[in-house]
Amino acid sequence: MDGMDHTTREQQQSAATGERPLAGRIALVAGATRGLGRAIALALGEAGATVYVTGRTTRTHTSEVGRPQETIEETGELVTAAGGTGIAVPTDHLDEEQARALFARIEADHGRLDILVNDLWGGEHLVVKHVFGKKSWETPLADGLRMLDLGVRSHVITAGLALPLLIRSDGPVHIEVTDGTTEVNERFRDNLYFDIAKTTPHRIAFALSEELAPFNGTAISTSPGFLRSEQMLSFFGVTEENWREATAQEPHFAIAETPHYLARGLAALAADPNRPRWSGKSVSSAELASAYDLTDVDGSRPDCFAYFRDVVFGGKKGVAEDYR
Repeated sequence: MDGMDHTTREQQQSAATGERPLAGRIALVAGATRGLGRAIALALGEAGATVYVTGRTTRTHTSEVGRPQETIEETGELVTAAGGTGIAVPTDHLDEEQARALFARIEADHGRLDILVNDLWGGEHLVVKHVFGKKSWETPLADGLRMLDLGVRSHVITAGLALPLLIRSDGPVHIEVTDGTTEVNERFRDNLYFDIAKTTPHRIAFALSEELAPFNGTAISTSPGFLRSEQMLSFFGVTEENWREATAQEPHFAIAETPHYLARGLAALAADPNRPRWSGKSVSSAELASAYDLTDVDGSRPDCFAYFRDVVFGGKKGVAEDYR
């Protein structure tokens, strides 16, 4: 994996020091095959959690994303290597029977769920074909509806089936992962279907913050900045080691961050006894890094959304390095 070897060693070293604030906690990262979901699962494992990880690409089956090089079984193994207990459960969350079986297994094993990270998506191939530079009526209806299935319906199914287990926790945490904070997503997100898919998780988190409040619960929506995921690095034809070469194609990639940046922040939030202060909010990787004094793996603290707000959209003079 791009950049994965370095991070795994770092996580193992941290686990060896006994820094395990999530020991005994039961987590599910839905959509953990690669990228941000995988990094979040690793961060929770490093902190000592038992982490169920789900995805559609396995060692014997490749999902519509089309990346056989990352599998959900590998994610589970990496979580265990990082110091947690990784349990891979291949699951298509749009298949109600599979989703119910997943939660029945968690209930049988532990009787509760403490942390749910709803990171389901897998629609990048549809974005490339139908979003940028396209009107919604130029998107085939079936592909537009598939975006809504992947980005909205899967989240609602997962939340609906997880909540009865979450409220058995003494401090349930529900995290909705999307693309863009509420402030960023006030702008039109290029295409009707994509706009709905990426703004709806904010409302899910807000609604659940109200419903979980009587249970000492915390529900947030969160977003990384310009992400250096395996898929994005492949798109630009670079690796984590030479990622800056991609700025020749996309200058704004200079502000890019690794998936581990937000993952570190979410693990810190999950371990924070005062985490209900975040409930109902939309938070970025940079906000969490500032609040918990964290950095990305290179020691920087990029603030992608401030850079786009000030420089790209606001016309302020500056470069990406000013926001790292």
